[in-house]
Amino acid sequence: MAVARVTKIIGSSPRSWQDAANEAIQRANKTLRNVTGIHLLEQKAHVEKGKITE
Repeated sequence: MAVARVTKIIGSSPRSWQDAANEAIQRANKTLRNVTGIHLLEQKAHVEKGKITE
């Protein structure tokens, strides 16, 4: 029988979604063991004065 734990992690970056995902995984690895994958559920952007800021 397999057992898995799912943890919700939120990352953000002003550069790219890949950078946000990498930052989130690096932070998660400080407190979680055996992180084996990532599932991106959403991508959102903050817009200020007609430009994406985050």
